[in-house]
Amino acid sequence: MMKPRRDILLFAGSLALVCLSLGSAAVLADDKPKAAPKKAAPAGAPSQEEMMKAWMAVATPGEAHKQLEPVVGSFVVATKMWMDPGKPAEETSGTSESKWALGGRFLEQRVEGTAMGQPFSGIGYTGYDNYKKKFVGAWMDTMGTMIMTSTGTADATGKKLTFWSTMDDVVTKKTMKIKSMLTIVDNDHHTYEMWAPAPDGKMFRSLEVQYTRKK
Repeated sequence: MMKPRRDILLFAGSLALVCLSLGSAAVLADDKPKAAPKKAAPAGAPSQEEMMKAWMAVATPGEAHKQLEPVVGSFVVATKMWMDPGKPAEETSGTSESKWALGGRFLEQRVEGTAMGQPFSGIGYTGYDNYKKKFVGAWMDTMGTMIMTSTGTADATGKKLTFWSTMDDVVTKKTMKIKSMLTIVDNDHHTYEMWAPAPDGKMFRSLEVQYTRKK
């Protein structure tokens, strides 16, 4: 009687294992929980096109941004700073370079000069928040390690912008409210003023900056 060939037995055994594995996989696949059907968007939910339209509306620079155009350029700066309302102002000079950033969404300003007998550098950003319907600003300089943020509105002419912000008083360890105003005189001149609380709590003008466009 002929003995079955060893290679044939191995092949038959392997084939049986493959069939058994496939059968087990099929059973296991049937045992897996079915994926939950995707829920339909709630009735009245905005479509993708509507959401995109809403975002584009707040992301596009508008007329309010154009009101800042006279501030763009190179300016000579004359500064008066009062540390105490009863004392004379410190007068210094410097330069300011302003340009549009992020596709006309924010005005970037860089100031170089002196303050309190020391070299001074400052960087600021001013823009208009289309969603909040307010002007917004951020300022940082070499006189501190904080960032002052502000929000403001323009008057009916669009040439006078009033901002409010808060600042930490490192001497009193309290937070003080700051008022500032940007006034666009004409295409070649604008001013920036700031009011802060005096020791008696009353607001006084602590800063005046005159900008004159370089010719």
